[in-house]
Amino acid sequence: MLIETEATPNPLTRKYLPGRTVMATGSRDFPTASAAEASPLAHALFATGDVDGVFFGRDFISVSAKPAAAWEELEPDVLSILLDHFVTDAPLFAPGTAAGIAIDPNDDGAAMAVEEDPADADIVDQIKELIETRVRPAVAQDGGDIVYRGYAHGTLYLAMQGACSGCPSSAVTLKRGIEGLIKHYVPEVQNVEAV
Repeated sequence: MLIETEATPNPLTRKYLPGRTVMATGSRDFPTASAAEASPLAHALFATGDVDGVFFGRDFISVSAKPAAAWEELEPDVLSILLDHFVTDAPLFAPGTAAGIAIDPNDDGAAMAVEEDPADADIVDQIKELIETRVRPAVAQDGGDIVYRGYAHGTLYLAMQGACSGCPSSAVTLKRGIEGLIKHYVPEVQNVEAV
């Protein structure tokens, strides 16, 4: 089995393509080791001690190293863990029941950034359509994802995940690329902010 490796705009993050589907639907961000407990693969990557974040996309996995880590030393470990996982067809997530799932009410990863006005429903639908069809595929190319977090009073709130979270160029991408695209198609949007 061959796992392709790609650099991302974030120098701390590498994108790995196993040549098969990682997640059939959606994506999953593991910004901490405790969040990674839900996935044996993410947990194993964090267990190296040099991993600072893991992200599962449709057909890729992004791994972010701690700032002091050296990719030359970390990459063989990451590739070994990924190969072991995919060669053995290990489950991506730990088995469990809904009774074992707890959602932290303070976790803004699932929360909206603002309370939306029902009168803005058409605008929100246009924004979500653009994000799904134009923005997310482009961001996935760089090993990340972008998630809608709300719209109010002309401001669109988005969360960056995976390689895009903490990337030095993410602010430029958000302001020049995404904001420009959204404002072009949805003139009601005056500003785009990261949450």
